[in-house]
Amino acid sequence: MSQNIEGKVVVITGASSGLGEATARHLAERGAKLVLGARRMDRIQTLADELSKTGADAVAVQTDVTQRDQVEALIKTALNTFGKVDVLLNNAGIMPQALLEKLQVSEWDQQIDVNIKGVLYGIAAALPHMQERKSGHIINVSSVAGHKVLPPGTVYCATKHAVRAISEGLRMEMTPYNIRSTILSPGAVATELNNSITDPEVAEGMKAFYEQVAIPADSFARAVAFALEQPADVDINEILFRPTAQEV
Repeated sequence: MSQNIEGKVVVITGASSGLGEATARHLAERGAKLVLGARRMDRIQTLADELSKTGADAVAVQTDVTQRDQVEALIKTALNTFGKVDVLLNNAGIMPQALLEKLQVSEWDQQIDVNIKGVLYGIAAALPHMQERKSGHIINVSSVAGHKVLPPGTVYCATKHAVRAISEGLRMEMTPYNIRSTILSPGAVATELNNSITDPEVAEGMKAFYEQVAIPADSFARAVAFALEQPADVDINEILFRPTAQEV
């Protein structure tokens, strides 16, 4: 089904793997025009080339979401290439986890920079254009961790709670501009997210957990498509989903 997706210009951060890559592939099949951002230029360029060979419109832009100028360049590329931005998927994120007493302060800073400031930089870059058009859709990625606190992921949970707060405030502020805001809160989905965990004990436990219950990244892509498929007068504010086998 490509209703309300075909022809839309969709900007995706964190598009080099996992949720972002799966969503790019899923939306390309439905006729979306894609602008792919990620730090790993080789990965997103390969993805853009693959999608282009299938007849999709896709461009790649090297983007570190902790650098505001790079996020602005990502949006400008979309505008220069396709003339508009219909959808921004703020997907880039990291998930290092350790007990607070381990004092992994540098990892706290990284999570704040990527998971919170990266989302805000995306909003700042896309919002003026969407306000001018009085049309647009911003999708921010939270997590089940944005609904509860589960040590040793206390700081990660805090960043994902923040994403939900930012998204709800955005929704309320943007109603006069007809701009929709969606929060996607996935549980255990098979991605490279666990690779950012440096604490050996936590990494081992999380790997075992994901091997047991994680579902494919396409489950996330289908949730994105569902939100996008709705008519303009319907705003899917939040989707919270888990593997059926996930208890917490």
